Amino acid sequence: MTQAPPLDAAASAGEGSTRRIEPRRPRRSRGDRAFAGVAHIVLILWTLAVVLPLLWTVYSSFKTSREILTSPFSMPSEWNLDNFITAWTEAGIGRYFVNTLIVVGGALFLVMLLGAMCAYVLARFEFPGRRIIYYGMIAGLTFPIFLAVVPLFFVLMNMGLRGTYIGLILAYVGFALPFTVFFLYAFFRQLPEEIAEAAAIDGAGDFRTFFQIMVPLATPGLMSVTIFNFLGLWNQYLLPVVLNTDEDKYVLAQGLKSLQAQQGYESDWGAMFASVTITILPVLIVYVIFQRQLQGGLGPSTNK
Repeated sequence: MTQAPPLDAAASAGEGSTRRIEPRRPRRSRGDRAFAGVAHIVLILWTLAVVLPLLWTVYSSFKTSREILTSPFSMPSEWNLDNFITAWTEAGIGRYFVNTLIVVGGALFLVMLLGAMCAYVLARFEFPGRRIIYYGMIAGLTFPIFLAVVPLFFVLMNMGLRGTYIGLILAYVGFALPFTVFFLYAFFRQLPEEIAEAAAIDGAGDFRTFFQIMVPLATPGLMSVTIFNFLGLWNQYLLPVVLNTDEDKYVLAQGLKSLQAQQGYESDWGAMFASVTITILPVLIVYVIFQRQLQGGLGPSTNK
């Protein structure tokens, strides 16, 4: 008759038998370390090249024109909002800002609604011409925008929409729709078929399935593409310059160019830098708030 081992010994033996062996990390060669070091240096230099001019623009917006010309790299002697008040009221940046909100907001609403519906239909339904439409959307991504400006100009002029909010919104929608459909097509394509089938068994129609089930599941992708579209449409310059000829409906990009041309050789540099800061501020705010969605919203979510 054999004697059972002590509990402590058995426990220690069990722990030893179940202990996980961590795999050794492969050693990095000298070439890999050198490449990583060079890559980090390049990224640091690129970050400085982007961030430093931005910071210089922001703190120069608090300086007078004399300070900017005499000591461009020094900090402001007095921090105040006079330049911003001048830019918002006298330079008309406030009106341009509101115009931009109207155009970009309307275009975002339409392009996300139409783009999501189009991408869902192309990804989930089989019908004649489906692949042709999809490849047409992809071709729209490669089509240079400057080749479409002249035809768009005459189309909007014949429709009586040149120099109107509606005309510019429709042009923005056409500009952003191919990317939106291409992005969301892959997203809807990866969602499980069982979800739509379960909704159909419960009696849900196509519209209810789309708006109440698929859209909530696609929220990360929708948020990501919305942010991308916002950044692209907010910074759009060519389309409004050609298609928006009414000065009262100028957007911020046109307003800054017009302000620079009107000032001529008597430029109020403080107000100009304040105008630029007002223009880029919404873009920075959106990116800072939604940077996690931009980085993590590229895959589908079915945890609902």
